[in-house]
Amino acid sequence: MGDEHHDDSCHGHDHSHDHDHAGHDGHGDHGHDGHDHDDHGHDGHDHAHHGGFGHHHVHAPASYGRAFAFGIALNLFYVIAEAIWGVTSHALALLADAGHNLSDVLALGAAWLAEILSRRSPTANFTYGLRRSSILAALGNAVALLLVTGGIIWESVLRLAHPHPVAGMTVMVVAAIGIVVNGVTAMLFASGGKGDLNLRGAFVHMASDALMALAVVISGGIILMTGWLWVDPVVSLLVSVSIVIGTWSLLRDSLDMALDRVPRSVDRMKVEDYLRALPDIVDLHDLHIWPISTTETALTVHLVRDEHAPAMDSRTLHDIARELKARFQIVHPTLQMETRHDATLCVLAAAHSV
Repeated sequence: MGDEHHDDSCHGHDHSHDHDHAGHDGHGDHGHDGHDHDDHGHDGHDHAHHGGFGHHHVHAPASYGRAFAFGIALNLFYVIAEAIWGVTSHALALLADAGHNLSDVLALGAAWLAEILSRRSPTANFTYGLRRSSILAALGNAVALLLVTGGIIWESVLRLAHPHPVAGMTVMVVAAIGIVVNGVTAMLFASGGKGDLNLRGAFVHMASDALMALAVVISGGIILMTGWLWVDPVVSLLVSVSIVIGTWSLLRDSLDMALDRVPRSVDRMKVEDYLRALPDIVDLHDLHIWPISTTETALTVHLVRDEHAPAMDSRTLHDIARELKARFQIVHPTLQMETRHDATLCVLAAAHSV
């Protein structure tokens, strides 16, 4: 199999012809559950494998451990201070907000745990490691944010029907502090969120809370000056709608990844065109492209070569893997070589097969 990653240093992956390797034991993640490539019913085909060159699995571009630690500590301190302030001032609104901000701490903790788990090495049972945990964390973050925002929308609608006074200057001061705390925490993940959906989830969650805190300050100031109680629920509704719109793409992308959709950054047709244009390749089938984490993309394919063409050597396979990485950011390609005769016997050649 042709497999290429960030450098050529071998990390103990010896992928031999019998295919007893981590990369294919995990095919359940993309529809090959139970398929053993040595039992496809087409004897005599070539298996392009990893043994010709070293490699290692790719992880997130950089560790955000310090960012997570600082963000969790900052928000936890804010939650404790807000809870104490709420108890001493008998402000139920502050206690409720402290509970909401505690959910932010838990969300950051889940994202951090997922980042740590995604860096663990593969095992006999988790043959891709725990990389998919980063996808699940992003999905969980999006769902949690939408649920919390839905609760705020419901409360805002009730307040529109039955306006009641809101706490004054105390709540505004605490919310202003929340803008700083949530804003600073969000900025810790702003750069990483561009290429990692898990970090993007953390950023969107904290940025949304900073925006909601800003809405509290603005509506509170307007109410103090005018006495218009309807301003609070209206502003909350406007901000909530903007948060839902901003979170929707996070939910869509994380759900796509969880369902093994071809990443939006990869043009499947261009990948197929590149593979079909390879020397001596006359056809291909069983092409799969899917995310194995929020930062890594894998590919498997059966390439059909001309019977009279020479077999591909490890250098050629190495070059194909490098090109897939350079052009399409596919860091875990696996290539199976077949002749036309092999392809007629391959149980995965049918269009409906996976």
